[in-house]
Amino acid sequence: MSITLENIAFDCTNAATLATFWAGVLSVEVDAEANEFFATINRAADAPTLMFLQVPEPRTAKNRLHLDLATADWSTELDRLLALGAERLDEHNEYGTHWITLADPEGNVFDLAEHKD
Repeated sequence: MSITLENIAFDCTNAATLATFWAGVLSVEVDAEANEFFATINRAADAPTLMFLQVPEPRTAKNRLHLDLATADWSTELDRLLALGAERLDEHNEYGTHWITLADPEGNVFDLAEHKD
């Protein structure tokens, strides 16, 4: 018997809205039947699904788990994420990696690293 990673779940105030942001980030579509209570992206892909669930309480502290994204076209992708509604929080150049910390429209932190070929 083995365990597989099925979903990465985001608590949020509006599932469809946050799913739309993340679908834009990953250049995929929001899965059918999304609504403000429940939405997914990448359900049909051979990878973990991002799942968005409406919860009544707001986020009150920094998330302890976050997504790390990487790209070779760092400045173009950074501009694209900001245009989608991400907020720039901080920039780092440590451990041999250059990355920027961003927040999605609901304040969930994620990173975009510069992937050098």
